[in-house]
Amino acid sequence: MKTLLLVDGYNVIGAWPELRELKDQDFAKARDFLIEKMAEYQAYTGFQVVVVFDAHMVAGTEKKTKNYKVEVIFTRENETADERIERLAIEYKSINTRIYVATSDSTEQWVVFAKGALRKSARELKIEMDDIERKIEREVRQSFDRNGSGLSLSEEVAEIFEKWRRGQK
Repeated sequence: MKTLLLVDGYNVIGAWPELRELKDQDFAKARDFLIEKMAEYQAYTGFQVVVVFDAHMVAGTEKKTKNYKVEVIFTRENETADERIERLAIEYKSINTRIYVATSDSTEQWVVFAKGALRKSARELKIEMDDIERKIEREVRQSFDRNGSGLSLSEEVAEIFEKWRRGQK
């Protein structure tokens, strides 16, 4: 079964303390940081992740990109992230796809639930993400303890490996 996580980007940024703080300093960095976190989430869980941002925060028309393997959507003008997420929930709905929507907007949670998606609050996603990061850190530490090599990589090589892991070229 395929699992899809639809993320209300600005809602999550407003709910996660470190992203909220970063947003006050540099909005674009907060967006990028969320996308990086969702790339880690996707790499660890194997879920397909789509992050949706409202267009009113970015000038121009609708835009879709792929950062890492995460699909990023900036809605078209006069379309909210909630509206796009609802459409995507309907579009992807099938017996072979489990859909989660990450938002703390309770009205949106009810709407997507009625369309067959499961809800995940921004707080729940943060707790899950923190847990994933702890597990990754533990696994890396254990692999070094097991093989005893403790290979040290240059920053450049480590960055290349990280890009490969996240599906970037």
